[in-house]
Amino acid sequence: MEYKQQQPRQIETQVKPRLIIHGGAGNITPEKLGPGKYEQYRHALLTIVSKTDAYMRTPVPSDEKGSPYASERKYPSALDVATYAVTLLEDNPLFNSGHGAVFTRDGINELESSVMVSRGYAKRGVGLTGLRRVKNPILLAKAMLEHGDEDLGKKAEPGLALPDLASAGLNIPSAQAHTLIHGEAAETLARMYGLELVDLKYFFTQNRWDEHLRALEKEKAGQGLATWSAEEYLPQGTCGAVALDTDGVVCAATSTGGLTNKLTGRIGDTPVVGAGFWAEEWAEGSNQSRMFAGPALDRWQRFRAYLGSPGPIVQLSSTLRNLVADCLPTPFVYSPIAQTAFARRNGSISQGLRTTRSIALSGTGNGDSFLRIAATRTVGSIARWGQLPAVDALRHVAGRGGDLENSAGDRWGRTGEGEGGMIGIESIISRDVSGRVVSASAAILQDHNCGGMFRAWIDDDGKAVMRIFHPDSKNSYRNGLDEFDGEGRPEDIWRWSIDKA
Repeated sequence: MEYKQQQPRQIETQVKPRLIIHGGAGNITPEKLGPGKYEQYRHALLTIVSKTDAYMRTPVPSDEKGSPYASERKYPSALDVATYAVTLLEDNPLFNSGHGAVFTRDGINELESSVMVSRGYAKRGVGLTGLRRVKNPILLAKAMLEHGDEDLGKKAEPGLALPDLASAGLNIPSAQAHTLIHGEAAETLARMYGLELVDLKYFFTQNRWDEHLRALEKEKAGQGLATWSAEEYLPQGTCGAVALDTDGVVCAATSTGGLTNKLTGRIGDTPVVGAGFWAEEWAEGSNQSRMFAGPALDRWQRFRAYLGSPGPIVQLSSTLRNLVADCLPTPFVYSPIAQTAFARRNGSISQGLRTTRSIALSGTGNGDSFLRIAATRTVGSIARWGQLPAVDALRHVAGRGGDLENSAGDRWGRTGEGEGGMIGIESIISRDVSGRVVSASAAILQDHNCGGMFRAWIDDDGKAVMRIFHPDSKNSYRNGLDEFDGEGRPEDIWRWSIDKA
């Protein structure tokens, strides 16, 4: 009997889905928040991130016909996951979006939303502003992105427009090639897409109305601005989510009511591509990300440049230089390609390896400041063209003493300008010539320069974690007990994925 040697089966590495959400940032301190309010936010953030994680891990029905069994399980896309999370944030009155949106100076709710993916849709990113009746603005952004391929191909969907739209006086066959749409035109699209429109009173909440009136009265009395207060947290941020799916796509979804007591008609950063949100993917190893960054530097040169020193007093040999550089942390040299070089030399990975790096970001805080420095796009540019880990690029912009804070100048801490933070995900995926994933890694990103940022994420161990303050912040104590002991504590998702009393 002849036996044929079987080739070892190559098992494809799975891309692990990731998720992080935020619910606003600003001058949030333990003293201003208090234990009671803190617990409300903690409960809401952990519940929303856990419910979204459960949704993210539930297989979607197979498209295959003739068999109830699919050859491969499919899960919700990053776009589905991120927008699902944001709808939960929009429906919760604690957060400044949807049902919890702030008021303009004239007592009006004007909402904004946006989505962006690293690949998969022709438009990649879209934004909407001046919404007054769309119940879930994030769903309108999602629909506009999904219809984008048709719109760019100039193929109108039969029966999409409703017969009675002519009475509105607007000629809107579709969103066409537009990326940013405002007001009545945007709400016309919402009707065309069959989304739920609500009465204006749906967006009224007593808490937001009280904040609105109280701030206007203080401004009238000469006690500060109606848009920001040193004594209390007036929402000026957004809600958002960033997700990575099993296909390696990252998506950022963002929604907001805007700045408390903003001018009616004001447009913030949330709907503007590159300001309040960003997502992109690029190939590593082709030197494209270095073509405008000057001559290539070896690791010793990178270390010296990072320290800003004129040069070493003692000149080391090249061998010793490389040995020292190998001991340095990643900020001095960041190359996803190098991480698999040893495996390629030993034949465990094919030579035709292609590595892609992607990043998605959602910002929150003072939108005018985000607009002035194109905040989220700047983070992506630093990571890509500066060849830095995204966590370092984020710190340069949204961290303490970063570009966002510096944009406020001497107004920092007095007007709310420059305050904010971002969440995001960075993903690095390597594939062989057949497209098989041979390595995949992802990192959750988060940083802010102000008192606090409401956020929650799923950690590497699959636990739900929430934070509001910086990890190094000192929390308030009462009777020797930590009133904010939930900060950064991993929680079992199943405990939070079902509504608690």
